[in-house]
Parts: sequence; C-alpha cells; structure tokens
Amino acid sequence: MSTARVLIVEDDTDLREFLLAALPHYGGFQVTCAADGIQGLIQAVEAQPDCMVIDVKMPGLDGYQLVRALRGDPATATIPLIILTALAQDRDRFTGMASGADRFAQKPIRPRELADIILAVMQIDEQARHTRLQLLLDDEEPQGGETQIGEMGV
Repeated sequence: MSTARVLIVEDDTDLREFLLAALPHYGGFQVTCAADGIQGLIQAVEAQPDCMVIDVKMPGLDGYQLVRALRGDPATATIPLIILTALAQDRDRFTGMASGADRFAQKPIRPRELADIILAVMQIDEQARHTRLQLLLDDEEPQGGETQIGEMGV
C-alpha cells in the first residue's frame, strides 16, 4: 500500500466523491480533490501532490490547459499526471499526451485499475519524463512514444 498524495481534478461531484472514497481503499492513497482546473492548479502549486488525475472537460481551465500549465511551471513540472476522460477519439489521446500527460485513461474505469495506473506513473523516472517532454517541445515523435512511459492500453 502507498501513502502517496493524489489530487483528483474532476468537476463531476459524484465521480469526485467516489474516487475520494475508493482510492484510499484500493491504493492506500491520501486523496484530495479540486472541482475545476483553476482550483486544481492552485492546489497543485500549494500541496505538491505525488500524482494528479485530471478530467478534460471542465469549466474555466480544461484538463489539457491544466496539464500544460503544470508542465510549464518548474515547481510542478515533474508531478506525474494522468488524464481521465470520457473522450475516446485518437485525437483526444494524442492531445492529452502531447499536452504533457504521462497517461491517458478512459472513463468509466475501475478504482483498482486507476490505482494501478497511479502507481505506474509514479514510477516513471524524472529524467525519462523530462526527455519525453523535451521531445514534445521540440515537436519530435518520442521513441517508444506512449509505451515508453507505461501505456497499458487504457
């Protein structure tokens, strides 16, 4: 079991409350939540969570914008980030990964599966994350792409 601090950024109250209750049980995580992207950004800077799970469609700052903002700030650039969304098109997955997320997962998802993804992204070496992000900034295709950072067909 992990005692990692996970910040869930999700505007759906029911899903937020479900994950708040389920993730401590399935992964031993300390979970906090934010209801939108702006609140998520503020909490990320203040609390420095060990991992974040971010919805895409939110009022104000959407998930892609939030991921880019987090990656652009040296204080939050290395936080493992997971996009969790109902969007299922290839372009959505590409946009999520290109924004700087470590993983792209689709709703609905079982809590155990999400806990496993959280544990996996927290194992990504900071140098590997930095190299992948630099390749994205340089507008190159990363070698190994998503599989290098642990894509498991989610």
